[in-house]
Amino acid sequence: MNPKIISEEPMNMATVKVELEKIRKRDTELNMRANKTEEYIHQCFILKKKEAEELYEKINKMEISRLKDIHIHKIIDIMPATAEELKSLLTGYTISLSGENLKKILDAVAEYLPQKK
Repeated sequence: MNPKIISEEPMNMATVKVELEKIRKRDTELNMRANKTEEYIHQCFILKKKEAEELYEKINKMEISRLKDIHIHKIIDIMPATAEELKSLLTGYTISLSGENLKKILDAVAEYLPQKK
């Protein structure tokens, strides 16, 4: 019997990390794919779930037309620091943003980037 997909919704790596922790507690062990995903998450810089939620809300409240949930979650995963990085991230989608909107998003992301010493 194949599992049936009830719904799909985008999520960022911070949320995936929390969900994997819940699955580990429930099942005591992760399957191979979940283990690989967890390995990858530990190698990347990701925000804490609360910070990711805050950043999501900030970007979402900007009400930038054509910017969808999937784009916001991808921005949170990649945390672009420059306009070029953000443009590069969005080239995979059929979306282009004005310079003003790029700046607003980058300003919001900058608040959550680790400070260089």
